[in-house]
Amino acid sequence: MRSEIDNFYLQKEEPVKSCLMALRTIILAYNKTITEAWKYRMPFFCYKGKMFCYLWTDKMTNRPYIGIVEGNKIEHPALE
Repeated sequence: MRSEIDNFYLQKEEPVKSCLMALRTIILAYNKTITEAWKYRMPFFCYKGKMFCYLWTDKMTNRPYIGIVEGNKIEHPALE
């Protein structure tokens, strides 16, 4: 039986599915203390037990994106 996290990725259509799955792999491989959790009906990634980002798709454009928890504290001109 598949987990809710796996179903989240597998129910997406290409090319969004491949993009989200690649992001998942990259995030989890970045540091061994990063873990994945299912929260608020989406995959979240935690660093040392604290949520730091999540994957989602924009409702209007269906484009995948990485949401940053407390991202409003990051100041960089290239970020939306």
